[in-house]
Amino acid sequence: MALAEWLADPVAAADFPTVQVRFRNDRAAAGVGLAGLTDDEWAAHFGRFAALPGNLPQPLALRYHGHQFRVYNPDIGDGRGFLFAQMRGHDGRLLDLGTKGSGTTPHSRSGDGRLTLKGAVREILATEMLEALGVNTSKTFSVIETGERLWRGDEPSPTRSAVLVRFSHSHIRIGTFQRLLALEQADAMAALIDYCLTHFPGPPPPADAPDRDNPAIRLMHNVVERMADLAASYMVAGFVHGVLNTDNMNITGESFDYGPWRWLPTWDPGFTAAYFDHSGLYAFGRQPEALHWNCGQLAVALRLHAETAPLVAALERFGPLYMEAVARRWCWRLGVIPQGVDADTQVVAACEAAMREGGLQPDAFFFTHRGGRGPASGALAEALAGYQAVEETHPYWSDPAPQSMLIDEVEAIWAAIDESDNWAPLRAKIAALRRMGAAHGPAPRPAGHA
Repeated sequence: MALAEWLADPVAAADFPTVQVRFRNDRAAAGVGLAGLTDDEWAAHFGRFAALPGNLPQPLALRYHGHQFRVYNPDIGDGRGFLFAQMRGHDGRLLDLGTKGSGTTPHSRSGDGRLTLKGAVREILATEMLEALGVNTSKTFSVIETGERLWRGDEPSPTRSAVLVRFSHSHIRIGTFQRLLALEQADAMAALIDYCLTHFPGPPPPADAPDRDNPAIRLMHNVVERMADLAASYMVAGFVHGVLNTDNMNITGESFDYGPWRWLPTWDPGFTAAYFDHSGLYAFGRQPEALHWNCGQLAVALRLHAETAPLVAALERFGPLYMEAVARRWCWRLGVIPQGVDADTQVVAACEAAMREGGLQPDAFFFTHRGGRGPASGALAEALAGYQAVEETHPYWSDPAPQSMLIDEVEAIWAAIDESDNWAPLRAKIAALRRMGAAHGPAPRPAGHA
């Protein structure tokens, strides 16, 4: 790789005591021609990390900096993961296979480079639920139990260990650009901008955008569009990521790196997922602000190749784009045909008010009122008047209750694995979430973005 000299460090995977395949995402693997691997071959590639034929000869631990809870940290990078392989999907788009829990790297600091099995199970659940709700997310590709006993301060210990492989279109972060700014590596940043525009292209900036032909400006507009849509998708899903640092922001707009995530038990803008988020910086209702702030840090980094004014012009699009994305995604999840941003925004406000006033769980609310079928009164009934329901044919919408992902169910799924090595509840939940995703169909995306 031409970029590896300044982007990453070659590393070796940990040598685990055992490798037992616990989860393989054959649906995702089919998209890159890997679904036919035997379990032994799967374990060799995604537990022992034998190189895939014709792919990277050695894993690469990526270099980046980042703001962590708004404090700049230059001492980070891939500390328990690496880029294992790159390939093309059937649609021709570039895809990464990256790891979590694969061992120490030069960026590990005092960490052990490992992942708990519970953390891996939680990531399966998060990514499957998010995908079903139309969020642009990384996919959990593989989980392999590794036979080590880990000690963690936030889990009963010792606990079981695992190595996870995730699947996304890139692992280039906002923090990747921040590192190049800090080191004043303008040539490297120019190469990175070109790489991103080549492999993750988006639509051109608006016709009236200043300096719109500048590659740095084109990239800035693309990232703002993607991040506005990602922020909206979190809100419509009722999802709280928990750690929206700039090193966790993928320039493709794919959500990834799931730690203390939660889904809302009730519609509460102040709900936080991370026990260490004492100020509520990344609370549910502050997530759009967080992603906007992170886009601002990309703009600061891109000052190496662009003037301030056109970068600010791109950044100022975030708010309107976010509102448009919330409106179209809300109507999609509610099962009604949009009528325009102004009218749709009134529906959003009425639904939020109904959930707050009734103490309603968001998944249950959307399911109950899908296509306007639920009992509505007052402001909600008025806002929905005149909206046409989308045609429903999937049997999921006749189920007695919707799928959700509240913490009690997550803990119960883990307890079955931890206490009796019973993986059936996890498998059943994955199947149920995929059925829900099929019922929803694909979520609407920004124009021109794959």
